[in-house]
Amino acid sequence: MPVDFLSPTHRENYGKYPNDLTPEFIANYFFLDDQDREWIRSKRGQFSRLGYALQLTTARFIGTFYSDLTEIPYKIIERIATQINVDDIQNCLDLYQQSEQRWRHTSEIRIRYGFKEFNEKGIRFKLGRWLYALFWTGTDRPGLLFEQTVLWLINNKILLPGITTVERFIAEIRSRMDTRLWRSLIKNLTNDQTEKLNNLLSVADKQRQSLLDMLRKGPVRASSKTLVKALKRIEIARELSIELPKRVPEGRISVLSRFANTAKTTAISRLSYERKMATLVAFAHHFEATTHDDALDILSIILSELFSKAKRKNHKKRLRTIKDLDSAAATLIDACKVVLDNNLTDQEVRSKIFNSVGYEELIIAVTEANALIQPSDDVFYRELEDKEQTIKNFLPALLRVMHFDGNEAGKPIIQALDWLKSKSKKEAPMALVSKTWKRYVLDKENQFNKTAYIFCVLDKLQGALKRRDLFVSPSWRYSDPRANLHGGKEWEAIRPVICRSLNLTNEPHGYLQEVVNELDETYKLVAKNFDNNPFIRFDLIKGNEELILTQLDKLDEPESLKLLRSEVKSRLPRVDLPEVLLEIAKRTNFISAFTHINEGNARAVDLEISICAVLLAQACNTGLEPFVREDIPALKRDRLIWVDQNYIRDETITASNAILVAAQNQSKLAKKWGGGDIASADGMRFVVPVRSLHSGPNPKYFNQGRGVTWYNLLSNQRTGLNDVTVPGTLRDSLILLGVVLEQQTELKPTRIMTDTGAYSDIVFGLFRLLGYRFSPRLADLGDARFWRVDPLADYGKLNILAKHRANLDRIIPHWDDVLRLVGSLKLGRVPATGIMKTLQVGDKPTRLAQAIAEIGRIDKTIHMLNYIHDESCRRSTLLQLNLTEGRHSLARSVFHGKRGELHQRYREGQEDQLGALGLVLNVLVHWNTIYMDAALDQLGRVFKVSATAKYLLQLMHLKTWRQFYHTA
Repeated sequence: MPVDFLSPTHRENYGKYPNDLTPEFIANYFFLDDQDREWIRSKRGQFSRLGYALQLTTARFIGTFYSDLTEIPYKIIERIATQINVDDIQNCLDLYQQSEQRWRHTSEIRIRYGFKEFNEKGIRFKLGRWLYALFWTGTDRPGLLFEQTVLWLINNKILLPGITTVERFIAEIRSRMDTRLWRSLIKNLTNDQTEKLNNLLSVADKQRQSLLDMLRKGPVRASSKTLVKALKRIEIARELSIELPKRVPEGRISVLSRFANTAKTTAISRLSYERKMATLVAFAHHFEATTHDDALDILSIILSELFSKAKRKNHKKRLRTIKDLDSAAATLIDACKVVLDNNLTDQEVRSKIFNSVGYEELIIAVTEANALIQPSDDVFYRELEDKEQTIKNFLPALLRVMHFDGNEAGKPIIQALDWLKSKSKKEAPMALVSKTWKRYVLDKENQFNKTAYIFCVLDKLQGALKRRDLFVSPSWRYSDPRANLHGGKEWEAIRPVICRSLNLTNEPHGYLQEVVNELDETYKLVAKNFDNNPFIRFDLIKGNEELILTQLDKLDEPESLKLLRSEVKSRLPRVDLPEVLLEIAKRTNFISAFTHINEGNARAVDLEISICAVLLAQACNTGLEPFVREDIPALKRDRLIWVDQNYIRDETITASNAILVAAQNQSKLAKKWGGGDIASADGMRFVVPVRSLHSGPNPKYFNQGRGVTWYNLLSNQRTGLNDVTVPGTLRDSLILLGVVLEQQTELKPTRIMTDTGAYSDIVFGLFRLLGYRFSPRLADLGDARFWRVDPLADYGKLNILAKHRANLDRIIPHWDDVLRLVGSLKLGRVPATGIMKTLQVGDKPTRLAQAIAEIGRIDKTIHMLNYIHDESCRRSTLLQLNLTEGRHSLARSVFHGKRGELHQRYREGQEDQLGALGLVLNVLVHWNTIYMDAALDQLGRVFKVSATAKYLLQLMHLKTWRQFYHTA
């Protein structure tokens, strides 16, 4: 970690009050108890009492004293003054500033209330030990470490030192932890293990590659043959496998193994002994986890295709036999008409049917109908039988190599797999066989069908892997998501910091009362203004009154605004894309974040030119060839390849992106667009024409091919904050939660907007508990459920909506588990994308999931009420989502090479290339902002453009990216 890792915003806000304190928050944190007020009353004069009280509450809240009390937010001063009966606030503040009381007060507060200085004996040791523990839990993001450190100092009544002191202390601890991690990983290595690891770097006779290079190449297609090969790789990995020490942070292991996966063998060989061996140990561990993931990915694809093809084959078969079924149904209908004829006696019915339909014809119709009909929940076993050989190709190896573990819902599947593996003559475990499968596993004579049983087990196995009822270890994507939750003494130590940072309470009642009050007030506000809101009404639909929300009308742009836009665009310079990157690199120095993968400080002459060229090659999807110039040292082919291999990786792209976001945050124009508290997320699809396991099908976007979705987070300052690449077109709001939690810029968006999509009560609850407000665009409220807490509350016309009651009793008993879960998410102990797996057993939600869902129901109702009530809320959501669409349009234009298709086989390559694309987009946005701001200033000076017109222009999403030429 570099010593100066903090952003300008971190430095600016250090030791200062935040700007977004709510009245409820002030009431909670700026309360003076009886002892406080009694001691304050002993001070002479109102000005002295007010000054003392403000210094005390400031030290408690932000960990420092203020020399100028007028810098404290006035609503806090009012709150304190009310409690100690001070009337003339401004006069008291002036008198206090002129007196010498503040020096005596700060000294007295230190002694009386136990505040300590950072340099006192034992403080650094305690903080260092706490940071060690925090780091060892997997929390190593610099910004988050800094924030948690500040909170620890405040909670432990330690006055904040200078910001550089804290910054250097964290960097020092991080450096020590790296060394400790390396030594911990290699301390138990045997001579045999050391030899095997060193052999990874050597090149065998008649081989052109080292063993490490060969092992790094994973499978790229899914078939029974590749699955067998993938299972063989697991066995190779287990020969290399080294047991890691307990509680080693997976995040740091991942960084080391990623380095081992991307660096040249020679670069790893040149590392110091401790770091080299630790890197190889991490690779060995990562390799086993990766091979598990690869094999299970292939298995999931094979099974998914197997069952979907059987379904399609059955559908085609039914289409071919539909005429026979129609004919049989017509015959049976004729017979039923006779049965239903009330004019016939029971004795006449039978003879009438045989005379009108015919006995033989009726037998044929019943036989055909019985053969052709199938239950609605059929598993299409008859079609699966044809694929028995495909299963036999890989099943023995799967049973031999893969060792599954599971929760209670997964135990029956494990028992069935063990039975298949043992080839036992005992009866097969039948607990997992559902009714739909039982008709095939046991025939009419109750004879056991082993082939049907195997397909049943594989069907259940596929679903259990998706839900993580089954898991393997080690693994990145198929491990037990519950294993890394905080617990025990570790949780007790970190719990106060988590509650403070997320504004949660140790006991549930206080927090829940705030949420319930907000719901009640929102209901009453919307009900009060219901008749004055022209956009909402109730209509009678199918006998039920349903809420109708009228769509927003398009706002016409005045001619003056169109003219102003034209004037601004005409003043923007016309430039080539490489010029933009080089200019912004000079302005922001974002290139400094690109460090050598091995030798962190290694630089070369004109390195920024080489890095910009490689970034453009990735972002434009052209490859390096168009940028090669053998007459320019910085653009020679060898130089560009060297830079690509050693400087362009996920961690450097993330760090450089944070610099660009910070630079944009300093722009006056960007700040007028927004403060970075709002962000939106959406996915952009890319076809992947090469064979890749990290891609998925979707005919709507990829036709008959496969592709990925680049899911990215965009702030209201027009900068991309974070992104993730997912196979296919996964529609999961928890992917968004992961993108939000893992972003490492100085912006901290709290309101997250998305387009209409699938979202659950649990998603709303998790966002709320983590300090965010999930704000999806609502397209249809007809079937939406509105929840209330108080069954007797009168919400006027909204009583029609508020039919469902949230149950707070489901939350209170599980509050500590709720805090543990969100704390583990906040600190990165568990991935957000896999968190749903901790919240269900089988297909049923756990009690913890039900508790979070109840909070989510309340928050979702608050969001829906605000959405229908506030037109500006709906328009701001639409504007932000349009910004995301505009960013994707720009991305399509930049990513123009190779028909805009992504030719990366592996996840890491896809993430790095699309990360480079996101970085270049932010460069363009920042360049655009700089020159738009300059154009507006010029227009204001020359043509006296009104402030209103300039403000309107700033709100518009100007598609000025058309100024750029993608000529490289």
